[in-house]
Amino acid sequence: MTRARSYANAISARRRFALPDYPTLADKGFDGDYVSPIQMTSGALDGPLLISKDWLDAPSVDRHRAELQQQGYLRGNPFNRVIDLTLGLLGLRRAQIYITPVFHLLTPRRSSQIPAAHARASFEAVGQYELMGRRPVALGTDSARVLRFFGIDHVTAPHPSARIGSYAARAEQIASAVEAAS
Repeated sequence: MTRARSYANAISARRRFALPDYPTLADKGFDGDYVSPIQMTSGALDGPLLISKDWLDAPSVDRHRAELQQQGYLRGNPFNRVIDLTLGLLGLRRAQIYITPVFHLLTPRRSSQIPAAHARASFEAVGQYELMGRRPVALGTDSARVLRFFGIDHVTAPHPSARIGSYAARAEQIASAVEAAS
């Protein structure tokens, strides 16, 4: 299967995937030709694959709609500031990487806990199509746990928003993980 076909399957699967109490991207007006809106700028099908816990929560989507519609991510939040530092260390641009969440629905509030069964269901329904033969970098324990459950070889790095160390230290660890996954 080609990467483009696999990606089309992932988009289609994301559109079908739903769980009670979680808004879909379509519910919030973000049903585009991507699996996750962050792929508007970070969707290289042949680039390093970074998998995080989730994209965003529903209230943040409502609050930051204009910025999200323009680029698919919030430039100033800790996650993206660390990713930008990581890219600088690697000499890459966002257009050269692929970022996706393991959970493809919106959480009801910021920093929500996602039950393991829900994260696994999402990856099984959608995320498996995004691997495309790449060894992923699991950003944080939530995504690493799901990949481990499915026996997917991966490299683990801290979540960019983790409250450990400095932004620069996290960026260095993620950059090392991206290099190890290649």
